[in-house]
Amino acid sequence: MQFGIFTVGDVTTDPTTGRTPSEAERIRSMTAIALKAEEVGLDVFATGEHHNPPFVPSSPTTMLGWIAARTERLILSTSTTLITTNDPVKIAEDFAMLQHLADGRVDLMLGRGNTGPVYPWFGQDIRQGIPLAVENYALLHKLWREDAVDWAGRFRTPLEGFTSTPRPLDGVPPFVWHGSIRSPEIAEQAAYYGDGFFANNIFWPKEHFRKLIDLYRRRYAHYGHGAPEQAIVGLGGQVFIRRNSQDAVREFRPYFDNAPVYGHGPSLEDFTAQTPLTVGSPQQVIEKTLGFREVFGDYQRQLFLVDHAGLPLKTVLEQLDLLGEVVRELRAEFDKGRPANVPDAPTHAALLARTARTDTREEPVK
Repeated sequence: MQFGIFTVGDVTTDPTTGRTPSEAERIRSMTAIALKAEEVGLDVFATGEHHNPPFVPSSPTTMLGWIAARTERLILSTSTTLITTNDPVKIAEDFAMLQHLADGRVDLMLGRGNTGPVYPWFGQDIRQGIPLAVENYALLHKLWREDAVDWAGRFRTPLEGFTSTPRPLDGVPPFVWHGSIRSPEIAEQAAYYGDGFFANNIFWPKEHFRKLIDLYRRRYAHYGHGAPEQAIVGLGGQVFIRRNSQDAVREFRPYFDNAPVYGHGPSLEDFTAQTPLTVGSPQQVIEKTLGFREVFGDYQRQLFLVDHAGLPLKTVLEQLDLLGEVVRELRAEFDKGRPANVPDAPTHAALLARTARTDTREEPVK
């Protein structure tokens, strides 16, 4: 199982000091957070993609390429890559290039994003969000697996004998997670291709996401990729940790109350009761996270949001030290009782080995 963090890259005023970081400062902070994630033993760093203030990560592969050069083990991913408004050809080329630079330590999460105006900015219609996601991924999937692609669809010009470059590292495309918070069509898409499904369950109650994950597992089996429990599932989460739970609540409350997304809405107590947000001691984070398995079954990737709402870099780095301790306990506990038929989280090495086994053909006995 993989544990990591994801960032949305918001530039938000610290409500306790009134200070707003510059874009340059926030970008440098995101890099420092990624490096700290590797230092404390996490597996994954993922960045969102946004094209509007107050967010800065408009070019995920640029950032991840820089981080790749400064890390050795960390898997570099996204949370989300906009499959609806990015050209699939550019996605294919950008992430294959990143894959080579990072020696395979790359995967990506595709999604439609949460900002409606982005569609016309890139010449698309938000009313076509689902059809765009379906068609664009069909092309992306093909581009990474065929050397000469012929293509005609609704949303882009045709391709004739087109080869995207560079080709995927070792002939193995980056693993794809399809991210969704509400769309059964995306769960169906992930199941059809045998890809991963990431339920970013940071805002809504668990019952909502259980329906999507259960659908994905059933359809994964329907398409012949394996048993439902062998489907590849990822979950989001949010934490704020202090040694003492009362200190965590007191320190995080002003950030929660003024957060860009849910500030001035539900109380911190109601939100932690109804969503995966955990504000408390390391043991409380461990217990709540272990409870996800009881709801969703065994899964492969857990990402936490730790750096939003104006939290200063010093505080986030302290959070990562504590999260590193928490994850060591979570690894041990999640390993207990994990059925043998539940697959490990995907890595480039594992995908390459599986491809080699598939391609091997025994010579007939003479």
